[in-house]
Amino acid sequence: MDPLDLVKLTSLMERTSGSSDVKIGLIDGPVVTGHPDLAGGYLSEIPGRSGATCTKTDSTACVHGTFIAGIFCAKRNSSAPAICPGCTLLVRPIFSEKSAGREQMPSATPQELAAAIIDCIDAGARIINLSLALAQPSTKGEHALDEALDHSVRRGVIVAAAAGNQGTLGSSAITRHPWVIPVVGCDLRGRPITESNLGSSIGRRGLSAPGDEITSLGAEGQALTLGGTSVAVPFVTAAIALLWSEFPAASAAQIKLAIVQASTPRRAAVVPPLLDAEAAYRTLARANATGE
Repeated sequence: MDPLDLVKLTSLMERTSGSSDVKIGLIDGPVVTGHPDLAGGYLSEIPGRSGATCTKTDSTACVHGTFIAGIFCAKRNSSAPAICPGCTLLVRPIFSEKSAGREQMPSATPQELAAAIIDCIDAGARIINLSLALAQPSTKGEHALDEALDHSVRRGVIVAAAAGNQGTLGSSAITRHPWVIPVVGCDLRGRPITESNLGSSIGRRGLSAPGDEITSLGAEGQALTLGGTSVAVPFVTAAIALLWSEFPAASAAQIKLAIVQASTPRRAAVVPPLLDAEAAYRTLARANATGE
């Protein structure tokens, strides 16, 4: 099955490619903004500790950032999912380009992540995508991160985050926050992939999305296939972006409720339900028709 069909994104993508008024904060590695399949898209750079454009196309940071950007805003006829190319992507780099390799999930300290979240909110992001893990956890750092996530609640900015790739039961300072939508990676049959973290808070508030053998843009021009929870997050984030493009008057709480609860009834489980973009669209359409 096509990963877009699995989470019922295809019909929503036929309705819209997204609105440029809907801004997505991509906290990740730098992006090859001159990639031919990204050229002409709505990409904007938020300066971080390093530039938002790649200087080393073989670095883990550049590979990862470009791959995730392709899921969002590659051209619709490219090899990437290209879910919401009409939306504005705010690239806020957080990973350095020091190391080469193909790690599937770079990490950032809680303080670095907190600063990046605030930068994205200040730049007008409506949704923030966290395809990353936490490094060097500390009480002080996690307090700063909690405050940044609390700020996103007050500003009505939705945050979707990777559940993690350790294959364990548990949560992190990111996925424990009640406002965050944790995302588990699944295969094309909807079953959790082996490396995906699971847990009660993830099962209660999260979603599952395609995270196995996903093809998107490579930093050096070629198509690239990767897996993991970091790959699954943008399917959820992009679905939210398309829903907000179709229902611009909806509040963050309405959008979040529709996408998290539209799929199947919640039950006590460590595995969250599969994203169902079409059900979320119908939920918002009904609310819009009745003026709820």
